[in-house]
Amino acid sequence: MLRNALTVLAGTFLGTAVLTAPAQAAVPAARLFPTPTRPGTPNSPSAPSTPGNPDSPEVPPGFVPRTDPLPAGLRASLATPARPGGKAAGLVIGGDQGSRRVVVMNARTRAWTAESAKWSWAPGVANGFGDVVAGWGLPSDVRVRAAKGKRYVLAADSKGFLGAVAYPSGRRLWATDTGVLSNPHAVELLPNGNVAAAASTGGWIRVYAASRGPHSHVHAEYRLRGGHGVLWDPRRKVLWALGDGHLVSLKVGGTAGRPTLTEHGRVALPSHGGHDLAPVYGNRDRLWVTTNHGVYHYKKSARSFTTAYRHAGSVDVPIVKAVGDHPRTKQVVLTRPSAGCATTWCTDTAEFFGGGRRAAVRTLKGAQFYKVRWFAPAYQ
Repeated sequence: MLRNALTVLAGTFLGTAVLTAPAQAAVPAARLFPTPTRPGTPNSPSAPSTPGNPDSPEVPPGFVPRTDPLPAGLRASLATPARPGGKAAGLVIGGDQGSRRVVVMNARTRAWTAESAKWSWAPGVANGFGDVVAGWGLPSDVRVRAAKGKRYVLAADSKGFLGAVAYPSGRRLWATDTGVLSNPHAVELLPNGNVAAAASTGGWIRVYAASRGPHSHVHAEYRLRGGHGVLWDPRRKVLWALGDGHLVSLKVGGTAGRPTLTEHGRVALPSHGGHDLAPVYGNRDRLWVTTNHGVYHYKKSARSFTTAYRHAGSVDVPIVKAVGDHPRTKQVVLTRPSAGCATTWCTDTAEFFGGGRRAAVRTLKGAQFYKVRWFAPAYQ
């Protein structure tokens, strides 16, 4: 039943293949890791992650995972957000590393509290995640997707967790633990029910054959230094991926049960340190791309970056970890590390930018957000 919940997504969002980047020499998928079927062995559906699991390599003694420490030269860019206020509307979703939970908040509510959360979730033994719960504790990316009238929450965690759950039940659809040495930073649901992910320390982009079942470890891998972002493009049928220095487009091939990844296009970033990759709603030719030094629109057809977009005067700032515009209002929400937060990559504040009174600040005291996004399920 759980497997079917993912496989019904197949083909729901696929569109016409129109590739704007010129084809390059094909780069084959690095590896395909199968899942042994003998119960109780590493990689089997019933076994927790172990050092023998290619998803969970051996961890050095005393290793402490850190999501995204800020380089010393950028610490002067730590934000000091204004006091909460202003006008914003719509639901947002984020991973709070302080409470170790995913939360959905209403931007219309000026005073955010734990009690005002519209929804919260975390994996645990009681809700069916006992085999992967060791990989949870520093949620780094969360997003919403929809298919056939149902909504799903995707979550990545710097300690190794990747998962997909039904919303709002929180029922497990698929999950794995990639290990703390991977440092997952982004996760995406593909139309065929598989799950794509990016890991910064691991330096990879993967497509997991989640459609095989809720415990599947099978995946294809593409090496990308500093993997930070993944986004499916239904019109061009490519997976966009963001690294430290490049934005790449990848073709997902093979079958749902045995996927492959092949590089199709690559472009250098305008500045170093890629962080976030998101759709520009209302313009299918553009993507949001953030780096250590700025916030850009990438123009797919021109293969170029620009800062000529609405509200750039407020939005184009350093060390933005997440950015996106609301599909209807076009109000922009972003998160960036703030002074006084527990780590150099977190904030308790979401900032909203728009015309007139649609400039707002919302703060959840004690929270440690890395990314906050609009609760918007559309790929573009």
